[in-house]
Amino acid sequence: MRDRSNPFLAPEGIPFIAAVGILVIVSWNLLGLTFTIIPILVLIWLFLIFRDPMRVSPAAPLGVLSPVDGVIVGVGLTNQGSIHPEAHKIIIAVNSLGTYTARCPAEGKIMDIRVSRKDGRTTPSENGLWVQTDEGDDVVLQFNGHRFNVAPRAFLGYGERVGQGQRCAYLRLTRVAEIQISADSRILVNVGQKVLAGVDVLGELPSH
Repeated sequence: MRDRSNPFLAPEGIPFIAAVGILVIVSWNLLGLTFTIIPILVLIWLFLIFRDPMRVSPAAPLGVLSPVDGVIVGVGLTNQGSIHPEAHKIIIAVNSLGTYTARCPAEGKIMDIRVSRKDGRTTPSENGLWVQTDEGDDVVLQFNGHRFNVAPRAFLGYGERVGQGQRCAYLRLTRVAEIQISADSRILVNVGQKVLAGVDVLGELPSH
């Protein structure tokens, strides 16, 4: 499935790119090429940071897609899952020059991760993106290691339906993405493997 909802650049970056673009034009006209080299390099860097290319997601109804461009740095079971007491956890080191916008790992409904857990506990301080599929499976996406103390920002609200591979949050140069799926799911990636957001399948949810 192809996501056509946004242009090649993430909307959040357009004001920054426009401002530096104006600076490049003014510097070129008033000061010449020598004094415009640095603004041009900054403009190129911003294009790389905020690029948001369209991706074609595979036909994988039970598949859990990578939410980011990066490298798998951890795969294993945890007994401290955000929703399930026990869950598979996949950790991805995010490529800062990859896509600026995270893709949703699975199709379903956005739930409020702060107030509900399978074991009845509440975690009001916890944040992340919790998607519940139509079959009742839970997929949790969380981010860690924020650069410049700026956390990623989701632009989907609780109760909204989201498509598999659909854009769901601005990464804002975060370093690490973590995906949690139920312990009876199947993991399809290994540590060291490179993945693309909305394209590569990390795991497969159980069939019902």
